[in-house]
Amino acid sequence: MSRFKTAYLCPRHTGITMEFLFIGFFILSSALILAVPAGRKHLISGIPLLVLLVISSWVAMPAVFSEESSRFLFRIPLTGMKTVVFSIDALSGFFILTVNFNALTTYLFAGTSLAGHLNHHRPIWISVHYLSFLLLHASMLLVCTQQSAFPFLLSWELMTLSSFLLVIFDHTSRTNLKTGINYLVQMHLSMFLLLMAFLVSGEKGSYGFDSLPAFFATHREFPLFLLFFAGFGIKAGMIPFHTWLPDAHPSAPSHVSGFMSGVMIKMGIYGIFRVISAVQHDFLTIGIFVLVISLATGIYGVLQAIVQHDLKKLLAYHSIENIGIIGTGIGLGSIGLATHNKDLALLGFAGGLLHVLNHSLFKSLLFFAAGNVCNATRTRIIDRMGGLAKKMPFTAFFFLLGSLSICGLPPFNGFISEYLLYLGMILNIHQAGFYGSIGLIMAILGLTLIGGLAVFCFTKAFGIAFLGTARSDACKLAVEPPPPSFTGLMLITAMIIAIGFAPVVFVKPLLSAVNATFIPVAPATLTPLLQNLGMISLSGGIFVLLVVGIFLLRRLFSAPRTKSVAPTWACGFHAPSARMQYTATSYADNVAGLSGALVSLNKEMKQISPGEIFPEPANFTSHPVEKLEEWLVNRPFTALRRLLRRIAFLQTGQIRHYILYPFLFLLLIFFLTLLNLL
Repeated sequence: MSRFKTAYLCPRHTGITMEFLFIGFFILSSALILAVPAGRKHLISGIPLLVLLVISSWVAMPAVFSEESSRFLFRIPLTGMKTVVFSIDALSGFFILTVNFNALTTYLFAGTSLAGHLNHHRPIWISVHYLSFLLLHASMLLVCTQQSAFPFLLSWELMTLSSFLLVIFDHTSRTNLKTGINYLVQMHLSMFLLLMAFLVSGEKGSYGFDSLPAFFATHREFPLFLLFFAGFGIKAGMIPFHTWLPDAHPSAPSHVSGFMSGVMIKMGIYGIFRVISAVQHDFLTIGIFVLVISLATGIYGVLQAIVQHDLKKLLAYHSIENIGIIGTGIGLGSIGLATHNKDLALLGFAGGLLHVLNHSLFKSLLFFAAGNVCNATRTRIIDRMGGLAKKMPFTAFFFLLGSLSICGLPPFNGFISEYLLYLGMILNIHQAGFYGSIGLIMAILGLTLIGGLAVFCFTKAFGIAFLGTARSDACKLAVEPPPPSFTGLMLITAMIIAIGFAPVVFVKPLLSAVNATFIPVAPATLTPLLQNLGMISLSGGIFVLLVVGIFLLRRLFSAPRTKSVAPTWACGFHAPSARMQYTATSYADNVAGLSGALVSLNKEMKQISPGEIFPEPANFTSHPVEKLEEWLVNRPFTALRRLLRRIAFLQTGQIRHYILYPFLFLLLIFFLTLLNLL
């Protein structure tokens, strides 16, 4: 399916080689972060980041934009060591470019995001934070370029440790430390599952992605895929492996939340794509499984997001929802391969890949805007916000743009990727057979439900946080951050608009990547598809011109009129307050009630007894409870703690008892051997 080209970053020669110069420069520039004052650390950290961005993008772009199906092998010969091989094909090149753009915008936003922490954290911890960010970026690039199991898992572990340090940046908080440890434990479970999968799939001493096709050709594919899916699904946040994500993202600083949600969880998606590219036969079972899990992930994620009061936790659950949309594309593409339907395979995989890019854009934009809000109001609780559009108009604009994009509304980028998925399902219903048609219809309904609930959720988030009147003194005093903090947000906005209005430019290389990775021969519908996307661009342009025209006409006819400002009519009530507005709980109450067992709200309030003539002041509080986490994590660990307490009597602290335990164990082994039970 692919031609291999080998290119050397530098020739082998004696003396100081280019690879040592690059590694030395990267290490020295990173170490310089430790030496400079806290206010300069952000600037210095940009030097190694920029070098890494330029070099990795330079080697990835030929693989993505090449017209040929090629894999580029870059070998770095190290003196006295084994040659390090970096393998970049269209799939890994696409993820590298996505990671790099998100890393750049995160760095541009991080300076303002961390400005308020410089006086509250020791300089060494600020240095650790920037070094961890550089290591996380580098480790994700390594994950995308390694085919062998050992360097891949080593990069995976480096990604886990560096992101753990970023999550516990506010290490003085016991809650954040608990969240970080939970994240660390689950990520190591992910690594253990991947290690087992690579060991099982090893052929003739070769372990890695390159050995998977040979293993799949002679063994059952679905059991091993389940092992890989569980390992990568933990990182991606697929249910039921998602329990770390809603807590880790809010605990981290906002720029880290955007980086982790935008691209780090996509490393799990990259792994799933890579494993499916090696599957030989069992596409139908894998496709149906991934499709069902993904739709369940999307619906569950958006339902949980609707009932959240914490703005960053709401966005974290929407990451789970969008992972479900990406997984839907993977499932549809796999079903297309199973049924030899190239159109469905092409549109499914291309839609999933494009949504990887789209989600990295609008989710980082939303987290950055939410970071501005949280820094200005000193709270993440939506019910304590309100009226921020008047105080922070630029932040409100960026949050609104991200909200429209994540809801899949035209003419923004989220619409394009979901359009590819809908198009793939609708065009192929008539040739999918009876049961296949039923499945595609259910998938369409599931994706539609996800989109509709997303619109409802972001209507709540934007309306309560930015519209109305301020619910706290901090909101009344909120101000915009300095203008440099909007540089990264403007870059993301430019990309969102570019994909929405010129989708052909971005979809065409993705279609080539899908052909190179999954479909050797491009289907005949490729050209009509690009023509349809061109019509979408034209329709988007016409829509914008109409909106601008209507706005100008409104300004023209309303300009001569005298404007009067008066309090909002409140049915004769002369003392309205912010408490008369919708809250996050009341807005989402109907949806929470209709969701049944999937969503649970714990409500606490003081009940008024029948004989209480003059009741005392009472408070009403509610907080969402995630039942899957309660069933899968909290209850099993509670049972384990009870068991450990019961056997705690064995830990006496006396050496004679600790000597007795192995002696009794040896006696047990001896008697079992005599009885032929071992």
